[in-house]
Amino acid sequence: MAAKSINMKTNIFFGALMAGLLALPSAALAKAPIEGRWVNPKGSVTVQVAPCGPAYCATVIDASAKAKATARKGGTPNLIGTQVMSDFRARGDGTYRGRAFDPKRNLRAPATIRMVGDSTLVVKGCLISGIICKEQRWKKVG
Repeated sequence: MAAKSINMKTNIFFGALMAGLLALPSAALAKAPIEGRWVNPKGSVTVQVAPCGPAYCATVIDASAKAKATARKGGTPNLIGTQVMSDFRARGDGTYRGRAFDPKRNLRAPATIRMVGDSTLVVKGCLISGIICKEQRWKKVG
């Protein structure tokens, strides 16, 4: 009888565990809208945005020969594999805040990301307390 009792308790436990997992909000299981592959406005650089621990990062997965040469001149010897966006965290208002890296100038700056529609990612980086800013619209690919 003891074996049946243990087996029954195990079944109840796993049943409750599965019910709890199914009750999680779908947002907790869904991919963030910024995840995926994105190409810059010139079509010369493609990045993969993915979770990096508790935040999101973008790593260069493809680049034109010209973009690679420009990055080398700026001090980034290998553009492919370079993390150009790091530590981006959702702010709750549809934007993400983190840091961007410009391989052309070898600069890191605070930046924001926001979605415009389903396939446009607006990346804005600023220097000198927001006085000098640059904004790019990246398009989702694949």
